[in-house]
Amino acid sequence: MTMNANGIVAEIRKGIAAGEYAYGARLPSVRDLAERYGVSQQTAAAAYAVLTALGLTRTAAGSGTTVAAGPSADAYLGTYAPPDLTQGEAWQPNGSGGEATEETYLVRQSTAPVEWVEWGFTEGSDVVERHRVRRVDGVPVQHKLTALPYEIASRRPEGHEGVPPMLAPVGAPPMKPPHGMRAADWLGWTVDRTRCEITAEPMDPAASEALGMPEGSPGFRVVSIAKTAEGDTLFVTVTTAPLHHRVTMEIQG
Repeated sequence: MTMNANGIVAEIRKGIAAGEYAYGARLPSVRDLAERYGVSQQTAAAAYAVLTALGLTRTAAGSGTTVAAGPSADAYLGTYAPPDLTQGEAWQPNGSGGEATEETYLVRQSTAPVEWVEWGFTEGSDVVERHRVRRVDGVPVQHKLTALPYEIASRRPEGHEGVPPMLAPVGAPPMKPPHGMRAADWLGWTVDRTRCEITAEPMDPAASEALGMPEGSPGFRVVSIAKTAEGDTLFVTVTTAPLHHRVTMEIQG
């Protein structure tokens, strides 16, 4: 079986999460790992470097690479209901300030891959992807993917003519809801609840490219899944940021 460094990282992460590799267990040497997956020792060493950056393993002279984490645990923090969602503020730089800008650089219709099934999409169904890059003082700091079923993306707000806002192509003037109205309400989306999942893991190719970082670099990944009362997925946002950044959110009430 041949794979790249990211594939090796994913396999070992699954093993650690499932308890197959116990805390403190010694993992194969770089040479043995390379032979197991049919890759170069450089690729195997790169995989261990990512696992160490994620805090899953540690490498020490004389003792090799050992597991530094236990089985996966989901720390569910509870359910919160802000009193007025229209008061939410858009993203902004933390602490040091700086000029914040945001650009949509890719809008496309595609089909949902198998990886999106866990978000509530049907594999192969028609979806719309919107990719944005956020910058502070011109430096890319976040990549944001918004994914939603085509049927949802094609809806127009009441009284709106022309291209539906979520299908607006790159370069089109931004279309925003009236002041004081949530975008979801403006678009006629009935959001019952949103689940957020925050992990640290290798960046996917789209985020790596947008942020100008090597593919597979460790980063924060914040997945927000908006659902209807019936449990259908309205939209999903995936925000990716390098590990040296902070990701914060304020909940009112």
